[in-house]
Amino acid sequence: MTSEHDHGQAHDQHAQGAERGRDHHGHGHHGHNHDAHEHGDREHGGHEHDAACEVAHGTVPALVDGRMLVAVFATPVAQYLLRYAADAGYHPVLIEPDTQLAKEADEAGFDVRPGMGSVPDAGTDVVVTDHHREELGVMLRDALASPARWVGIMGSPRAEPAHVQALALLGVEPGEVARVHRPIGLNIGSKTPPEIAIATLAGLIADRNQRPGGFRFD
Repeated sequence: MTSEHDHGQAHDQHAQGAERGRDHHGHGHHGHNHDAHEHGDREHGGHEHDAACEVAHGTVPALVDGRMLVAVFATPVAQYLLRYAADAGYHPVLIEPDTQLAKEADEAGFDVRPGMGSVPDAGTDVVVTDHHREELGVMLRDALASPARWVGIMGSPRAEPAHVQALALLGVEPGEVARVHRPIGLNIGSKTPPEIAIATLAGLIADRNQRPGGFRFD
C-alpha cells in the first residue's frame, strides 16, 4: 500500500523530471512547437513576407485611390456591377433619369443621381447598361464631354450600335463617338446579369492596370 508521503515524493520527482525536460529542450513543449512552426515557415519560402503570395491569397486590401464607377440606367446588370465595384474599391454611382426607377434604386441603397452633371472626373469609368433607353444619346454625350477616364456601352457586337446614330443626331463628332467602348468587358461567354457585371468589372480593372485579361501572364 502506498502512503500519502510516497505519492508526494512521486509527484515531486515527476515535476523535477518535467523541469529537466524543459531545460533540455530550451523552452519546453510549447517552445519546441514554436520552433517547428518557424522552421515550417522557412521551408515554405517565408510566405508571410511574399507580396505576390498575399495577392494570391486575397489578403491585400482593395485600393482606395479615388476611382469611381458610374453605371447608367437602373438595370439588373448595373445593380450587380455597382455592388461588385464597391468591393473592388470603387465609389459606385448610379445615373437614373427616370424618377420612379431612381426612387426604387435609392430605396435599395444605391447612390443615385439624375444625370451626369459634375459626377465624372479623371478617375471615373462610365458604363451604360441599356442601349434601348431614349436618354441614351444625352447620357453618352455628357459622359464624353466630361473628364471621365473610360466610357463604354453594353451591347452585342453582332447588332447595329444604337448609340452611334443617337450621338450623331446630337451633333457629336465621329471622333468622339469612336471613344465609346463597345462591346465591354472580358470575353468569358457571360450571359446572366451577374456574369456580365463580373466580365465588365474585370475588363475595367485590366484596362486600368494595362493588362490584356485572360490566362496569359507573360
